[in-house]
Parts: sequence; C-alpha cells; structure tokens
Amino acid sequence: MSFVVSVGMTGVGIAYLPVDAWVRGFLGMGVLFTVGSCFSLAKTIRDEHEDKRLISRIDEAKTTRILRDFEKEVT
Repeated sequence: MSFVVSVGMTGVGIAYLPVDAWVRGFLGMGVLFTVGSCFSLAKTIRDEHEDKRLISRIDEAKTTRILRDFEKEVT
C-alpha cells in the first residue's frame, strides 16, 4: 500500500512541477525505470534465495538418507 501511495504522490508531484512538459516526461521516465529496476532486483534476490533454500533441502535430504543407511548397516 505504501509503495502505491509513494509512487502516486511522486507522479502528482511531477505533474504539478512548474516546468516544461519535456522535463516532466524526463522525470516520469526516470521514476518508471527506477521502479522497474527495483522490481527486477527484488525478483532476482528472491529467486537466488529460493534456489539456496532448495539446495539446502536437497543436501539435508541426502544427509538424512546417508545417516539412515548407516544406522541400518550398524544394526
């Protein structure tokens, strides 16, 4: 919610600036590219985190299997 409010207020601020239309367009494009970059960065970080979690779960399952097989051999 706060993200929508902040982007909306930035847009309103740019719209009411006492400058030429090309300056408003330049600032608006800058905001759009910044927001797009933030989304891309957040998705990349999330994907890397999920990959690490998956690898960790696979390693844990392998360790559990090795320990289970070792316990069977000992008994």
